[in-house]
Amino acid sequence: MNYLPIFVNLHSRPVLVIGGGIIAKRKIDQLHRAGAYIKIVASNICNEIKELMEIYHIEWISTKFDPIQIDSVFLVIAATNDTVLNKNIYLEANIRYKLVNVVDDKLNCNFIFPSIINRFPIILAISSSATSPILVRVLKEKLEALLPKNINEIAIIAGKWRNKVKKKFFSLSDRRRFWERIFNGPLVNQILKSNSKEVKLILNHSLNNQSNYTGEIFLVGAGPGDSGLLTLRALQVMQLADVVLYDNLVSKEVLELVRKDADFIFVGKKIGSHLFSQKEINAILVKLALQGKYVVRLKGGDPFIFGRGGEEILAAKEAGIPFQVVPGITAATGATTYAGIPLTHRNYSQSVTFITGHYHLENNLNNCVALILKGQTLVIYMGIITATKISNLLIYKGCTKSTPVAVISKGTLQDQKVLIGTLEQLGSLAASVSTPAIIVIGDIVNLHNKLSWFNDKVKYKPPKSSCIINLS
Repeated sequence: MNYLPIFVNLHSRPVLVIGGGIIAKRKIDQLHRAGAYIKIVASNICNEIKELMEIYHIEWISTKFDPIQIDSVFLVIAATNDTVLNKNIYLEANIRYKLVNVVDDKLNCNFIFPSIINRFPIILAISSSATSPILVRVLKEKLEALLPKNINEIAIIAGKWRNKVKKKFFSLSDRRRFWERIFNGPLVNQILKSNSKEVKLILNHSLNNQSNYTGEIFLVGAGPGDSGLLTLRALQVMQLADVVLYDNLVSKEVLELVRKDADFIFVGKKIGSHLFSQKEINAILVKLALQGKYVVRLKGGDPFIFGRGGEEILAAKEAGIPFQVVPGITAATGATTYAGIPLTHRNYSQSVTFITGHYHLENNLNNCVALILKGQTLVIYMGIITATKISNLLIYKGCTKSTPVAVISKGTLQDQKVLIGTLEQLGSLAASVSTPAIIVIGDIVNLHNKLSWFNDKVKYKPPKSSCIINLS
């Protein structure tokens, strides 16, 4: 982060503007809206600034810049077309530890002006660190469209009730939770409808009937890795979290979107290494929620598809703890889509089956052989370690060695790998990737070469010779 975003109180503070043209006028407008006391240095000033001098509190102190003028001001803005003068202004201000901005000259600034969305008292500032003003303008337009016109009224009402809430709730966490419930509840809609009477009733009722808070467990699907695939509800819940329990399938970019002051507990499981058993994870969730905390359980993919989410929610139910479940994009749909492999296609596959690669493997595969032979799709989670066994079992049961397969590693992430081969080569393919990874088996895999669109790092085909164990 090259710049620290801060909001500065300029009310009645002296600000020096060097320059008397239209660019200087634009900065003067901004400074006036912030309540600054504006001093101008310019050999000449344009008519627009002359008009402002009759309205704003502006003093034209000199026609010539002198470094001593900097000593008695809070910040300095240079808006002249003289590059040598602008450079000198920057140097003189900088050695005096003053905030200085040379308009449209990033190298001669120690602060920059952001693009502003003003819904006072709500103020949003957007910056690209002076790299792409056009991108900032586009983002501003999108944000402007998203914000309700009278969102400022929500902040004004909250400000009026702030002291009452402080008197009711001594704990910072209790106050935060009160406002979270308010801002995520019916009050906002009543404010947007300008229904002040109903707003007051809601606030009074909420203040007098929620003195004790119970915790809650949120089971959230974090998707296959790409943070852009999170649902809007997942993002909202992640911002409410007091504590987050996450596993090793949740990407770093997803974790960065969690509320910054939340506590994080890693409860991930890897092959041969379990920090916590499932029973212990369930107990931690319940214990934290009973302490009155909002507990977010972040799980890779979708929590109800091979994620043991059902077990965790049953534990919450048995303990009498409120819970919510936020679905996520499961690895099978996310990773295959990013690999250009549709799970169904009327000319290739009319159904898809998901199985795991380590529970009741032989029974699961027995049920899938007939489907594969009919041109259907099989997706295997957690099958990398048992890939050779899967290959041998399917071939033994009647699948052809040339059946197309794909192994997708780290699907949807920038280091995604898609390895294409045949069922006979599955063991070699799986040995060439890192986890997490899924296996796709069926004719649908042949579409990968035509439909691949994402960042495929490797397309690997091992030698045709492969060791097949005779299971007869």
